[in-house]
Amino acid sequence: MPRRLLATLLFLVAFPAHAQDRQVPYWASLRVDPVNMRVGPSESYPIEWVYHRAGLPVKVVRLYQGWRRVRDQDGAEGWIVARLLNPERTAVVSGKGLAPMRAEGDKSAALRWNLEPGVIGKLGDCDGGWCELDVKGHKGWVEQKRLWGTADP
Repeated sequence: MPRRLLATLLFLVAFPAHAQDRQVPYWASLRVDPVNMRVGPSESYPIEWVYHRAGLPVKVVRLYQGWRRVRDQDGAEGWIVARLLNPERTAVVSGKGLAPMRAEGDKSAALRWNLEPGVIGKLGDCDGGWCELDVKGHKGWVEQKRLWGTADP
């Protein structure tokens, strides 16, 4: 019985990293905050950047053992331990000024909210230049050109 329990625990600990063993590039998001981005794939490498935004989308561009080389919306690249990444797709509002969130994917659809640059939401389907976005339960459609994290990886 103890061996079975140990095997189950090892599986559960390894699952988040294993779940992200897929072909690169692909999108992920930060699972927690803070998250350290390092200059190399080990905790012995210096920290280059500290992210304080759980849910922030990143593009995974390389795999190395339990580490992922990621690129953020500003183009910064570095290494993050895989267990701190979530395969759930998110997007962040980019550009200048407010981004209208509409009831449907159309400029003439009813305005629901105005989103400031930097707002993060769970990404739904994208169609015709518009993407579904869920920002803490506030759902609507945002022009795809105003979102980072929506393109094909």
